[in-house]
Amino acid sequence: MVPESEDALVIGHVIERLMKAHPQLDPELVRASVETAYEELRYARVRTYLPVLMERRAKDLLHSDEPPGSP
Repeated sequence: MVPESEDALVIGHVIERLMKAHPQLDPELVRASVETAYEELRYARVRTYLPVLMERRAKDLLHSDEPPGSP
């Protein structure tokens, strides 16, 4: 499913922020994590905090893929 244009912008911004914060991560992994976070949250009634919630969820997903002992 293609996200609405406003949501696509939000997704793009979240991906950019995470890539800047974690340049060592594979860009496709970051993109997949953000898209998964969006899919989980896209039906939220209150959309004001969607970007921050997506970023937090994507970080959780990214950290769950790291091997133990990673910085």
